[in-house]
Amino acid sequence: MPDMIDILLQEAILRKSLESQQVIAKFFESNANQIAQLSSTMKERFLSGGRLFSIGNGGSACDAEHAAVEFMHPIFEKRRALQAISLTSSSALLTALANDIDFKKVFTKQLEQLATEVDMLLAISTSGMSPNLVDAVKFAREKRMLTVSFLGKDGGRMADLADYNFVVPSFSIHRIQEAHTLLLHVLWDCVHLSMGEDDLI
Repeated sequence: MPDMIDILLQEAILRKSLESQQVIAKFFESNANQIAQLSSTMKERFLSGGRLFSIGNGGSACDAEHAAVEFMHPIFEKRRALQAISLTSSSALLTALANDIDFKKVFTKQLEQLATEVDMLLAISTSGMSPNLVDAVKFAREKRMLTVSFLGKDGGRMADLADYNFVVPSFSIHRIQEAHTLLLHVLWDCVHLSMGEDDLI
């Protein structure tokens, strides 16, 4: 017979998994049209030689690196690789910029050297309050890059900053991150579908 702790844990597991499903379902119902539009827009940028730059802090830095891997190294051989670069990957460069200039500029300074107007920027933040993401998105908009944000809560300072803003309306960081991961996978898939590739997933 399971003891009380086991019962409570099982109840928590089921409650949290159901909450995640509900948050994700509500988010995609509200954003499917915008995701489809973004997929087509990103397709045009990629086919024109554009690259996707991704940025984030903490867990969202991991998500930014995940984004670059998804596009650069497709999980299916029949899918083409698309150029994507995570600006969170070099600890030496990030700490040099933070130490010598300002942590607010760690992504903007990289974009100044690397990005062109045909490129894209994906900024990921559960709060939408990160000064270095805000600064980078503003710079990218001025440079006429395509800007995309994955956000949570109410979107914070970044709620309407990018060309495409996807806000997961939850105050649970875990639920937000779970939705961001699925959004990344769906967006990656739809970019390829918009290129006429087979629907393999």
